[in-house]
Amino acid sequence: MKILKPIIIILVVITIIILIFASMGKTQQMVVVHEGNRSKQAVPMIPGKFQGSECGMVINDLNFASQVVAPNGKTWFFDDHGCMAAWIKAKPFAADAVIWVNDLTSGTWIDGRKAWYSQTDQTPMSYGFGAYATYADSLIDFASMQEHMLKGETLANLNYRKQLLEK
Repeated sequence: MKILKPIIIILVVITIIILIFASMGKTQQMVVVHEGNRSKQAVPMIPGKFQGSECGMVINDLNFASQVVAPNGKTWFFDDHGCMAAWIKAKPFAADAVIWVNDLTSGTWIDGRKAWYSQTDQTPMSYGFGAYATYADSLIDFASMQEHMLKGETLANLNYRKQLLEK
């Protein structure tokens, strides 16, 4: 009896360890960077399976998602266009990168440098930049959006938020 008890405990512990490793093997890992995107097209995304490269948030809402493709085909993902704009500014390949943003009107991927941005949409990180394929009053271009982001002129800034919402 004294010998049997330790053997049972060891077998239970081994079984638990095996179950933990087996369940970890079945868990889908989050995609943060996609390698080999030589075509430089937008990578199909599934909500909840991708993680933002700037803030680390899980990307659950593709309406405000963006992607940056480096010249070597490496693709990074973002839950908010503001995160993408801040992140890419410091990259040595910024001028040569392809940027994809989700058009709020159609839900399709569009060229982020040619998109028009609102400043008052409710975005995942509260920056307020929604992307649109077609120009409308009060929308700004990519360079202006990035400049506003870098200056902290976003909905996340309570003082600036008041100014934006009063327009």
